[in-house]
Amino acid sequence: MTASNLLHDESTTAHLDSTAHLMNRISSQLAGRLGLIGLDGRRRPEPPALVVVAHGSRDPRALSTVSALLDKVRALRPGLPVHLGHIELNEPLLPDTLTALGDREAILVPLLLSRGYHIKRDIPEMAAESQVRARVAGALGPHPLLVEALYSRLVEAGWRTRMDEPTRRESAVILAAAGSRDPESKVDTSHTAHLLANRLGVPVIPAYATTATPTVEDALADLAARGRTRVAIASYFTAPGRFARECAEAAPWLASAPLGTHPAMARLLLHRYDQMLRTPVTAAPELASA
Repeated sequence: MTASNLLHDESTTAHLDSTAHLMNRISSQLAGRLGLIGLDGRRRPEPPALVVVAHGSRDPRALSTVSALLDKVRALRPGLPVHLGHIELNEPLLPDTLTALGDREAILVPLLLSRGYHIKRDIPEMAAESQVRARVAGALGPHPLLVEALYSRLVEAGWRTRMDEPTRRESAVILAAAGSRDPESKVDTSHTAHLLANRLGVPVIPAYATTATPTVEDALADLAARGRTRVAIASYFTAPGRFARECAEAAPWLASAPLGTHPAMARLLLHRYDQMLRTPVTAAPELASA
């Protein structure tokens, strides 16, 4: 094949990919609009928009990861308006996203793994100040879908799904999380660690990159004193960033990737959205986190 033919083929392929992407978007939008028409021909009420609330990060990979995750959510639920808003550091900021919604109702689902200040104070206050009709869901965790994603990421990193008993007695996992001063955050992370330990059949110790204790280094020392020298780091972060990198660098054996765009994450965001649809408006956000 000549160079000109190769360039022609690549150009044609790129054009076809672009056309296919456009047609998929048109089909999704059409399906969403048709879904608003009832059998009697009357227009159904529009569903509340899903606004995924990310923390924000100086690491550019975080924004691209979250954007890709939202694309997976849209693919699972064609026709549902899915938007992104950040608490800080990245655009769009949550107040700007809410303002752009106008008078449309919204359900805010934090892309946060445990309870804490952002869920209890920051996000509800931003929603109230925007004067948009909005409900705030609880944290993503603890939940079995997070355990599914954590387990999958560990297997991708090299964790053996089967091991003999001597190897099992030497093995353990550190669930490395960001950390918070809110004691309920530690309760949620410990619950997730317990669920993951049941799945793996080895001890899982929660540890933190900042603010809370124990640190990853302290957890490693504690496990070593108990004869657990084959230790993996399970990255309990939604996207790449400084804390995820520092925790992974401390791993004596292997470290999993952040949860990122794992399919279970997209399903969990929609699960929290659907929970809020079924939750009375007067209920507190924490009631939706079970």
